[in-house]
Formats: sequence, C-alpha cells, structure tokens
Amino acid sequence: MEFSLLGPIAVTTGSAELSLGPAKRRSVLALLLLQPNTTVPLEQLIDSLWEDEPPEHARTVVQGHVSRLRATLAEGGAEAYGIELTTHGSAYLLRLPEELIDAHRFGELVALARPEAAPGDAVPLLREALGLWHGPALTGTVTSPPFAAAAHALEERRLTAVEALGRAHGALGEHEQAAAILYSAAVNNPLREGLIAGLMRALFRTGRQSDALEWFHRTRRLLNEELGVDPGERLRGAYEEILRAEAAGGGRAKPAGGARTAGAAPAGAAGAPGGSRSAADRGPRPVAGADRGPVPDGTGTVDVPGAVPGGDGARTGATEGTRAGSGRAGAAPRLLPRAPARFLGREQELAALTAVLTDGGTGESPLAVVAGPAGVGKTACAVQWAHLRADAFPDGQLFADLRGFGEGDEAAPAEILRDFLLALGTPPERVPGSAQAASALFRSLVAERRLLVVLDNARSSAQVRPLLPGGPHCATVVTSRSRLDGLVATDCARPVGLQTLGHEEGAALLGAMLGPERVAEDPAAARELVDLCDGLPLALRAAAAQLTARPRWRLARLAAALRDERRRLALLSAEDTGIAAALRMSVARLSADDAQLLSALATSADGHLNASLAAALAGYDPERTQDGLDRLAEMHLVDEEATDVYTISTLTQLFARDERGESGEGGKHGTGDGSKE
Repeated sequence: MEFSLLGPIAVTTGSAELSLGPAKRRSVLALLLLQPNTTVPLEQLIDSLWEDEPPEHARTVVQGHVSRLRATLAEGGAEAYGIELTTHGSAYLLRLPEELIDAHRFGELVALARPEAAPGDAVPLLREALGLWHGPALTGTVTSPPFAAAAHALEERRLTAVEALGRAHGALGEHEQAAAILYSAAVNNPLREGLIAGLMRALFRTGRQSDALEWFHRTRRLLNEELGVDPGERLRGAYEEILRAEAAGGGRAKPAGGARTAGAAPAGAAGAPGGSRSAADRGPRPVAGADRGPVPDGTGTVDVPGAVPGGDGARTGATEGTRAGSGRAGAAPRLLPRAPARFLGREQELAALTAVLTDGGTGESPLAVVAGPAGVGKTACAVQWAHLRADAFPDGQLFADLRGFGEGDEAAPAEILRDFLLALGTPPERVPGSAQAASALFRSLVAERRLLVVLDNARSSAQVRPLLPGGPHCATVVTSRSRLDGLVATDCARPVGLQTLGHEEGAALLGAMLGPERVAEDPAAARELVDLCDGLPLALRAAAAQLTARPRWRLARLAAALRDERRRLALLSAEDTGIAAALRMSVARLSADDAQLLSALATSADGHLNASLAAALAGYDPERTQDGLDRLAEMHLVDEEATDVYTISTLTQLFARDERGESGEGGKHGTGDGSKE
C-alpha cells in the first residue's frame, strides 16, 4: 500500500487505487499523512476543512469521514502493511511506516543527494525523487489556507530539488541538460531568483549568453513591477559573473574541473555568441600567472583581461591595450539581444543608420536617435542594424534597456555604467560608486576601441548623456518614444525617424508571421488588418498571434472583430505585450495637463485638428494648448503633418477614450512634469 501527496491524493494497493470519496475526506487523509504517527486534534481538522465558519455539525462530519477512511483502508488490507487509524480522545492518529508516503521517500532521496560533492550519484537520486511527483501537491483537497500553505511548502521542496539537479548536471559539465531541467521550472516560477540564477549560468555555459542576460532583465522587470524590489544577491551575482566571464573568456567560460561543456558551440563558431572570430583571433591570451576570477557556476576560474599580479590592484586595460582592434587580453563583450524574429523591410532606415554611424569624417563619436511612436519597432530596427553591422565593431557591442517607458523606475545611469564596466572586464571592487566617476572610467576604457553602444528605451537626454562613449571609433544608437531634442542640440545626434508600415509592408509582416498562403487567401482582409492596426508592427504581430492561436480563422474574421472599437485594443494584445500596454507607458510619463489634453483630442471626430480646435476641446488658452501639442508631438502621441495640422492615430484615440471613461472626465493623469528638454 502506498500513499500519494505529491500530486492527487491517492492510496494504491498493488495496481488498484482505493476510492477515497469527496474532497473533505481526501483532505482529512492528507492532513493525517502530513503528520504521520502523530495525533492530530479534531479542532485542527475542522479548522483546516472549512475556510469560513464551520457548521454546527462539523465534528460529526469529520468523525464520519474518519470512519469511512478507516473502513476503506481496512478493505485495502491496511493491517498487513502495519497501518492503523485510531482515535485518541478528541484526536486521531494514523500509524504507518513512513516510507509508504511518497513525500517521505522524496525527502530521503533529496537528503542523500550531494550535487556538488558527488554529482554523479546525485543525478539519479534527484531524478528518482522528482519522478515521484505527478502534478501539484495535495491535488483534490479543499482550498483552505492550511492546505494551501502545506502545498506551497511541498512545492518549495520540489523546486529546491530541481535547482540541485541543475547544479549536479552543471558540475558534470552537462550544461544542456541543466538548462533544459531549469527552463520549465523557471517559466512557471519567474520570480524565484535562485532558479533563474542557475538557469542563467547553465545557458551561458552552453554558449547562449544573450538568452542568459535576457532572463536577468526579464526577471528584474518582473520583480520591480510585481514586488517593487530589485534583484537579490544571487540573481545579481549570476549576472555579474556572466559579464565578467564574457569579458575574460569570449562568451564561454571553462567548465568546472576541466569538463567539456556539453552542447556548447566553440567561441566564434557559426551561430555562437560573439561573432565569427574566436577570442584568439582578436588578441593574445593573458599571460600565465595573471589574476583569476570566478566563472559563472561559482567554481573554477577564468582569466581577467588586463590584470597584473603584484600591483596595486588589477588594472582593467585603461592604460594598456585600449588601442582599437587588437592587442588586449580577453575578448569583446557581446551584449546584444537576439536578432528580432521575422524582421522585414526598413531598408531606408537601416541605410540611414549606416550613413550616420559609420561616418568617420567628423572625428567625433557618431550618435543616432531612432525615434517613433509606441509599437513602431524602434528596438527591433536598432538591434537588427547592430547585428548586421557587428563586424564593424570588433571590440564589442554593449546593450542596455534604460526602462524609460515602463511600469517601474527608469534605469539609473550608475546602474547601466556598472554593467558596462563589468562587461569590459573591470573588477567589481574597482567600479566607482558615483555615476560621474563611472562615466569617466567608461569613456577612458573605450576611448580607442571600435565599440557599438545601443541604449534602448530612453526617456530623456539627461539619462543618456552619462552613457555616451567618447572615442571617435565608438558609435551609439539610442531608441526612444521622445525625439530627444536635447541630444540633437548638445551632442549632434542625428535623428532617424520610424514611420508606420504601409499596406505592402504590413501584409508582408503578416505573411512572415502566418505564412504567405494564408495572407494570399484574402489580400483585401490583410490590407484592412494593416489599417485597423494603424500600420504598427507591434499591433500587427499581436493580430498575427490571435490568428496563430485560431488556425481556422480567416483574416476577414479577425478584421470583422477588430472593427468593433470597444474590443480592438483587447484583441491587439498577447499576454504581457500589446498596443494598449505600450501606450499606457507613454501616457504615464505625461504631466496632468498633457494627459488631459490628449484625452480631449481623442474626442475629435476624425483625428485631424488644429491648435484652435484642440484649445476648444480641452478648454485651454491658445498658448497652453500649443505648448501641450508640441510636447505630445515630441512624444509621438500626435503627429504634426504640416504647420498647425495635427493628427492622432485611431489606436491612440481609442486608448485615450478608454482611459477617460475609466477615470472620469479628464482621463488619467501622468506623472511627468511635462517640460521639454
């Protein structure tokens, strides 16, 4: 006879499963199994079975369930297994060998496993332990707080075992297996920092550095949005270890104990992070005896570039080996996200970026600002160009999400500079604490390098300036929903505007997402979808996601659904992304006056208006209205087509109307100060 708590509550004898009856009876058995060979008071059973006030006859109900359980166990031959359910006054005792309970066997197997000391033995032990699970713990019990707490405690033990199994595989050099095991658990537990840290290390050790860093940034955003906290020591430690190891080892740290990394592509192999050349091609290796630092799994060492033993601390390469191209120990950081999927078109914009960022005639560090409305594809365009032109920047590519338009706080320059300096090989203890000092060190380190810096999602020029490199061989791409006129004025930034897609480009994007045959079935519906999505790539991708989830739908059916303006924004969303979420982040940065002006503009019949009409709709004086329109145009929430001719897109209108309806007249007020740069 065996008892199951790690999944549905069950009792099996041989190949047969005993019938346990309703949820409350299963819950009584579960509580007794959670405390085997221990008396459980009747009052505890009552409190656990009823979340609200128990009925007057609760004692009788519990006694009845215990009586039926005793009979069921007896029918299954409990006595032969040494199992007995007895009454002790106003308490009950389930006496049995504890090894008959799956949760007990699970705990024993996990306790025997030593993932670091004996990983070869730990792997089969932990796999056997995790194989005892058949679903969420305590399935089939009542949904009261005591059972929820008990189920949570068991789930914590399971996740701890998953993390231990990942470490055991990592210690054996089986990093692909470690990543596969940790991935599914991380997807279901996105705020568990220890689990994410283990997955990041495993991904890095398989050569998937961009995926590892993407997990960090995703988790950091979730922690900020859900809990209002920053990453803890374990998650931050894993991130910094990866940055240091990447700077030292070319995107791939050495496996612990000299084991070969399973499934990891050699540095510089096709498809491996870090481009097409190996670290050895870029410059000499560090000399023997150089100081060494930790690798991302917390064991072993990697060479730190530019470190000199016996001096006043490690040198970071600011004084030696900073000449462009070669001569430095270590390898170039490659922090770009993965190239955007199904990227199409934008030939003119990509050509404009090439013209701006590869112009060496000025002797200055070129700077481009990719600006446009929410959802137009600014990040995708910048990252695509960076991947296409990576070979022009052999000393590395740095990337940072400045979080200028997000639910949490924008990224502080000191935070980004720390990440950059670590990626460039600076030991953590030598990273300055102030943004001003860190910025000076950053510019010094990259002064003679051929380096690309991509600063995504900037809110203001002031946020960007400390992050700009100073060398003539460095180039910077900034993306923002704001025009960042301040950078144009003080830093000679060259704007590269992104417009919405036309019918042909929009239909091509749908074809790339859905397959050209599906779009070819109804080209008129495809054109209508482009119009209903305002030509925004984000909205079109969300529409494609809706159609992918509904393979029997024709494009015309979704177009018909999107014609309903009350449903359009909801349909143009996919989980945590969508046009409404993107617009919400833009509006949240507006001042109260500008948010109210936008809400008033949304009532325009056709979305076309001038300053006089806008003033009448908002009830503002002309000067106040003109200033507000200028700021909204700078944020790409309205478009100034010609002098005193403004348009507001349909989707922006729908969003502003929804916000106006939810929050009353005047709409939701933003938190910004509304001032121009």
